[in-house]
Amino acid sequence: MKTQSPPAKNKHENIPVLEMTCAACANAVENAVKKMTGVENASVNFASKQLQVSYDPVVVQPAELQKAVQAAGYDLIINTPNAAEEQEKYELEAYRVLRRDTLLAGVLSVPVVLIGMVFMHMPYANYIMMVLSAPVVFWFGRRFFTNAWKQATFGQANMDTLVALSTGIAFIFSAFNTFYPAFFENQGLEAHVYFEAAAVVVFFILLGKMLEHGAKARGSEALKKLMGLQPKTVRIKRAGEEQEIGIELVMPGDEVLVRPGEKIAVDGAVASGSSYVDESMISGEPVAVQKSVGEPVYAGTINQKGSFSFTAKNVGADTLLAQIIKSVQEAQGSKAPVQKLVDKIAGVFVPVVIGIAILTFLVWMIFGGEHALTHALLASITVLVIACPCALGLATPTAIIAGVGKAAEYGILIRDAESLETARKVNTVVLDKTGTITRGKPSAENWHWLEEATKRRLSVLYELENASEHPLASAIATHLREQERQELILTDFESITGKGVSAKLIGQLYRAGSLTWLKDLGLQMPEQHRSKIEKWQNDAQTVVFFAENDTVLAFIGIADPLKPTSAEAIEQLHKAGVEVHLLSGDNEKSALAVARQVGITNVKAGVMPSEKAAYIKALQMQGKVVAMVGDGINDAEALAVAELGVAMGHGSDIALDVAGMALLSSDLKSLPKALSLSRRTVATIRQNLFWAFVYNLIGIPLAAGVLYPVNGFLLNPMIAGAAMALSSVSVVSNSLRLRL
Repeated sequence: MKTQSPPAKNKHENIPVLEMTCAACANAVENAVKKMTGVENASVNFASKQLQVSYDPVVVQPAELQKAVQAAGYDLIINTPNAAEEQEKYELEAYRVLRRDTLLAGVLSVPVVLIGMVFMHMPYANYIMMVLSAPVVFWFGRRFFTNAWKQATFGQANMDTLVALSTGIAFIFSAFNTFYPAFFENQGLEAHVYFEAAAVVVFFILLGKMLEHGAKARGSEALKKLMGLQPKTVRIKRAGEEQEIGIELVMPGDEVLVRPGEKIAVDGAVASGSSYVDESMISGEPVAVQKSVGEPVYAGTINQKGSFSFTAKNVGADTLLAQIIKSVQEAQGSKAPVQKLVDKIAGVFVPVVIGIAILTFLVWMIFGGEHALTHALLASITVLVIACPCALGLATPTAIIAGVGKAAEYGILIRDAESLETARKVNTVVLDKTGTITRGKPSAENWHWLEEATKRRLSVLYELENASEHPLASAIATHLREQERQELILTDFESITGKGVSAKLIGQLYRAGSLTWLKDLGLQMPEQHRSKIEKWQNDAQTVVFFAENDTVLAFIGIADPLKPTSAEAIEQLHKAGVEVHLLSGDNEKSALAVARQVGITNVKAGVMPSEKAAYIKALQMQGKVVAMVGDGINDAEALAVAELGVAMGHGSDIALDVAGMALLSSDLKSLPKALSLSRRTVATIRQNLFWAFVYNLIGIPLAAGVLYPVNGFLLNPMIAGAAMALSSVSVVSNSLRLRL
């Protein structure tokens, strides 16, 4: 019988997009990719110029995606390991050309404006303006015409279409009146020219694009900083010889040499020597961390004074730094829920504006009186100039890029824009105890043996706890590792989630676990030992029992010290109006003791992993928006159930996978920062959208001349061009405030 091959796994990629000039372009690229067979989802971010695509590599390949995008008039950077660098080179060259064109357009526009406004009656004034404005419109503004033509050939329109139509019509109409002024003069009308309007509109829009380009580049500085952390070359020792190789040639298992002041190239573990390493660029914590043999080191961190060598473990795209960069890129490229509505509006915006401009022209021609043609032409050109889909397109993504980038500087990783928006609504935070409020490095502080602590019993306890994945078991195993023991092989090992572990040795059943499990098993705690155990619990120690068959042999008090910033972080959450709950699998007395020290009044102790999720659901039933903060496998279900899952950075891979946010420094003080930053980012998005919508809702009717019947006011196309440029720049500048 033939076995079926498993279904192909979809591939997720971020691909740089070239030649986009406005939000409508991003919409066109997105639609072109979405139509491809084999593409599950596609999203284009105009601000970051990135295509986020999920596709089946069996059905479709990047080269086919590129062809589809090229057919829509744009391009993708594919099949290169340095796509980000290629895109940056392209953008830098485009910026250089844009800056040159803007400067020269400004130089030529000044005399055109002076002649058009002040010296309009000088000899050959119209001819001089035409000669000076022609290169401004058709050479320095050529991008608008070439892009508009390209869009037209694909049956599409974008912002370039509006600029090309408005400035092109203004120039051609003015050139006609320059060569054939008698055509209008014979009808008793003045042959107006608008060379200054055409030139200044092109200049202002070029200036706006230049300022916008610079502002967007500053918005993504955080990502560039992360990308700049990885060195290009690395020194390794192979076959006893030192050699310097490119970072892409490092293999897992290579011995990498690190001198003082050098950046660490890949992830690994210290093999020899010791030093202090600055991990602030990844964790956000300013204090250098001591590294000795066996300690992990991460790509992008900086060695301080000592020299050491380490064994490479994760290289290339598998390093922590590469994962952080990918996470930040994906978050910056993701779309907030409100962006979907904005995209729909941007998709129809340009055709609607062209329709309004035509309607404006017709209305003025019918009701405009003796100057109907002049007013019709001016008003319709002004409508085309003032309309700005770019402000709409930039409102959300620029704020997300700035917000996510700032969060990364604080050591906070945000998975996507939706998590950012959800974090704003959080009013209840549920904290796991171990590793979240406490350091997560418990130690066996107190031992109380009820029976003799023989070498055999110590050895059994060590083997039991060494086989467990629980951090409390690790504390006991670490304590016993240094003591004299026997080599034993236990059988029938069983780990009971949330309770403890058991195994057999020559027919004897041994158990180690929580006092709750002790009670469930019906084993008795001798009355004379109860006060000692209660004292340990009141000191926030977790008590573990060790039993042989039905006889309790010992109790161990395990202390896990609080993180120094936990109490301050919880106080900040309370001040922000956030309700804080403590969930723990530990006994009630230990959990209450920890809660007292950090100022938490809502405590639920002795909970199983599945009960954590149920507790969160109960809070949600009360109308609360819950963030769950945890670090272990046993927190994964609760993290997934909460509106916002927050994983501590040192936590398990499963916890990090299901969380919407990760605190890389494992410092709880990052949580109030993250919630505050999300609120400010979403507020910025709303301010941007309000400005972009209001600008167009007020600007387009003004441009069409709605105030003319009331007070004779008609908007000048030059002012419209300046306003249009300002609208995009103001939106980007407002987003950049988040970097402060």
